[in-house]
Amino acid sequence: MILESSLALRRPFRDRSFGLATKFLRINWLFVLCVVLLAGVGYAALYSAAGGSPQPYAEGQIIRFAGMLVVMFAIAMVDIRVIARFSWPSYAMGIVLLLVVMKFGHTGLGAKRWITLGGIEIQPSELIKLFLAMALASYFKRATPEQTGHLLFVLPAVLAIALPFGLILKEPNLGTAVITAAVGCAVMLAAGVRWWWFAIIAIIIAILAPVLYHHLHAYQRARIITFLNPGSDPLGAGYNIIQSKIALGSGGFFGQGYLHGTQDQLNFLPEKQTDFVFTIIAEEFGYLGSMAVLALLFAIVTLAFHTAMTCDHVYGRLVALGIGTNFFLYCFVNLSMVMGLIPVGGVPLPLISYGGSALTAVMLGFGVLQSIHVHRHVEFADSGDF
Repeated sequence: MILESSLALRRPFRDRSFGLATKFLRINWLFVLCVVLLAGVGYAALYSAAGGSPQPYAEGQIIRFAGMLVVMFAIAMVDIRVIARFSWPSYAMGIVLLLVVMKFGHTGLGAKRWITLGGIEIQPSELIKLFLAMALASYFKRATPEQTGHLLFVLPAVLAIALPFGLILKEPNLGTAVITAAVGCAVMLAAGVRWWWFAIIAIIIAILAPVLYHHLHAYQRARIITFLNPGSDPLGAGYNIIQSKIALGSGGFFGQGYLHGTQDQLNFLPEKQTDFVFTIIAEEFGYLGSMAVLALLFAIVTLAFHTAMTCDHVYGRLVALGIGTNFFLYCFVNLSMVMGLIPVGGVPLPLISYGGSALTAVMLGFGVLQSIHVHRHVEFADSGDF
């Protein structure tokens, strides 16, 4: 496996049993600091999006974050071997929730993506990415190179990716569906599945692109056309990205100043509290502020991958890599979208964009990631882990 290449050079597994206080100290506090700082940036941006008021975005978001930060610490205290036992049950629950969305989900902007459980609105497509990474890690954690090179062994993992991909695509939510598939593929590649199988699939998709384009929804085709030529409909489909680029450029090197961004405060920016929240940061804090936020995002991804590379057990390495990949793709797709590098896809910027579902999913993933970090040297027995 790719992430096992240096396993023979490492020290042997150490099964450590330690108390909650020791576990708490073993948390990656640099990672926690970066997460808290990023949430602080989100609060400032959402405060500005409301015209200099904590309502209706910033206050609710920071309260949700504080609650999920407690949940993250609680999950970090749980032995990763206990969490591992729930990998496939969690995946099954995620699939059930996606099916429930198809039948009873709330419709917004022509898509069914949300359901209400216990008075809380959730988006199962955000949760399934974590559950998928956990399930695939459980499947591949003891796979041999011979098994990962055999198509029949890999086929169940492919089906495990295809099922949520199809359900999310049906909502429709193309951006999240693609990210879900990409997270699954990243875990499979790290587990040792042949890279050229994915290359063949990519080539086939590229060849079939014209056919697939005609099967997209009308609004999805409009987004592609707008991406290629935003000026074709400057007051309609192209309005969002045009205003986004104006805001990005108007910030200059130092920015226009906090709460003084013209595009933001004059309400030219579309969806400024959700998908286009980065434009507020760029306009008000300029190039320097934007680079500082990018540095925070990069630090979180790097620390997630560091946990993956320093973990002694395959399950933890694969899950940590999946969580890091998911966070990276969140950031890459959102930032590329607001800069006009890819079509608009409705993917939030994690911990900054307003919304509970993405924040909840990300923080749950971070809780599992910290459990892996705390328990990165424990030994998985030959049986009974799952």
